[in-house]
Amino acid sequence: MKSNFKSALIIAAAFFVSLFGLTSCNYNGMVELDEAVTSQWAQVQNQYQRRYDLIPNLVNTVKGYAKHEAEVLEQVTQARSNAGGVVNVDDSILQDPEAFERYQKVQDELGASLQRLLVVTENYPELKADKNFLALQDELAGTENRIAVERKRYNDLVKKFNATIRKFPNNLWANKFGFEKREYFAAESQAQSAPKVEF
Repeated sequence: MKSNFKSALIIAAAFFVSLFGLTSCNYNGMVELDEAVTSQWAQVQNQYQRRYDLIPNLVNTVKGYAKHEAEVLEQVTQARSNAGGVVNVDDSILQDPEAFERYQKVQDELGASLQRLLVVTENYPELKADKNFLALQDELAGTENRIAVERKRYNDLVKKFNATIRKFPNNLWANKFGFEKREYFAAESQAQSAPKVEF
């Protein structure tokens, strides 16, 4: 009887040690993924900040050539102003779908206004030949590409994180320790339908 009790104690101890080991591995893995998502969020914001910082130079360069395009310049300036307060926000926005959607909408509007500005510049051959404008246009194009890359990397990490915290038994520990689903960047609603082409 004494040996049965001792065996039961050893089995129970082994069970709790293995359970603790499993729990700590799952928890640590979730912490690492959570930090990776947060770090990648910072990279997305860095690129948005870079774009935000380029806009005044671009607008001022275009202003010198396209004086009567005031409406487009005003739209870009207004979109930049709207984005100004929300370029860098803490990562709690990643767990709030409405706040994340608002953030993404402001950034998308800024990108769209920049596209309109670049279309207007097609009407000014002397502007398109200006070295400063060409350099700024290249910087902006590179930044837009970086934004797309960082957003994709962010979405990839969010997918991995969300899948990890939803799988059993991780979901038990994720709920207990407060790990919550993160939001994805999504395509703009206009991108969901094909553009109408007329000849």
